[in-house]
Amino acid sequence: QVQLIESGGGLVQAGDSLRLSCEGSGRTFRPYRMGWFYQAPGKAREFVGSITWFGGVTRYADSVKGRFTISRDNAQNTVYLQLNSLKAEDTAVYYCAAGSRSYGEYEYWGQGTQVTVSS
Repeated sequence: QVQLIESGGGLVQAGDSLRLSCEGSGRTFRPYRMGWFYQAPGKAREFVGSITWFGGVTRYADSVKGRFTISRDNAQNTVYLQLNSLKAEDTAVYYCAAGSRSYGEYEYWGQGTQVTVSS
């Protein structure tokens, strides 16, 4: 069974930075890609970006390009989401997810970490 555990969320001010981490574990943890999503209060969960596990190829939602960066450390089974120039509208629960294919749904999800940005 695959487990994903996010950490690094918190309360920050607009303009600040945060780095979220997502550590994967389990005997079958061998994702093709890892994704980050966020869900703001009262809204649907949205895609932030993703990274392929072995090639490190990234893609981002237009709304975060230039501000958020995804990276990974394969040796630590960890993927990161660097959040820069945070805005109040970035306030959300951030989730990481693991997918075994290059397309389709992500099979595994973390429990989420809260990011709150005060203006």
